[in-house]
Amino acid sequence: MKRIKQAVLALLFCIWVVSAHAVNVNKASATELAEALKGVGPAKAEAIVKYRDKHGPITTLQQLSEVKGIGTATLEKNKEVIEF
Repeated sequence: MKRIKQAVLALLFCIWVVSAHAVNVNKASATELAEALKGVGPAKAEAIVKYRDKHGPITTLQQLSEVKGIGTATLEKNKEVIEF
């Protein structure tokens, strides 16, 4: 019984850690995007904000790749933390 409780607690902690680092590209500020995404600094983060302001909500990784400076490598590094 003790092992089951430990396993459940470990699983809940892992879920919390993953969700704590996720970032919604449609709601986050440029500062939040720059802090949360690997390889994305202030200029790229601002480009994401400007893109969504002009084109509406971003719904896919493919659409996010249309933002200047956001390429395949950046998306690959961040695909686990990006939310729409």
